[in-house]
Amino acid sequence: MFIEPHIRGEKRGWIEVICGSMFSGKTEELIRRLKRAKIANLKVEIFKPAMDTRYHERNIVSHDENAIQSTPIDNSQTILLLTSEVDVIGIDEAQFFDDQLPEVCDQLAVRGVRVIVAGLDMDYSGKPFGQMPYLLAKAEYITKLHAICVKCGNIASYSYRKKSSQGQILLGEKEEYEPRCRHCYYTLP
Repeated sequence: MFIEPHIRGEKRGWIEVICGSMFSGKTEELIRRLKRAKIANLKVEIFKPAMDTRYHERNIVSHDENAIQSTPIDNSQTILLLTSEVDVIGIDEAQFFDDQLPEVCDQLAVRGVRVIVAGLDMDYSGKPFGQMPYLLAKAEYITKLHAICVKCGNIASYSYRKKSSQGQILLGEKEEYEPRCRHCYYTLP
C-alpha cells in the first residue's frame, strides 16, 4: 500500500498518521508497519514519550502485548538528533509530545524519511488531542481505526474515562478507560 516513490532517483518522504480511540489497535498497526519496514531491510528508528511507562519502560507495547524496541524521549527535537541516515521513523502516543512534533515530522519527510505516527485523535472529553490535529492536516496518509463499543457492540471512536479526573492526561488502561460509540459516549453514564 505504501510504496516509496522515486522521482529522478531522489528518495521522497511522507507522513502517515494512525489515529483512533483507545483500544482501536493504533499501536498494533504501528508495530506491524515498522516490522514490515525492518523485513525490507530499511533502517528504522522508533520513539515514544518517556512519560509512557504503562507496559514497558523502553519498548512500545500494544494492548495485545505485541512489542518493538523504541527510544523514550522527552522532547520531539531529540528525534532530529537521533535520526541520521534512517529510512523510516515510528512515533507512538504522539498526542503526548510537545508542539514541535508536527514541524519535526515535516523536516524528516522533507529529508526523504517515511514518518509513521500513531496517537489518540481525541481526548476523553471528545476534543482534539495535543498535536494530532496538526499532524492529521500535514499527513499524506491517514488511517482511522475503531474499537468496539463495550456498551452496544457498534464501532467506537470515543475513549470514555470511567474515573473522575479533570486533567487531560491520565495514563491508563481498561481500569480507567473504555471504548464507546458516539451514542453510548453521550447518553450513558
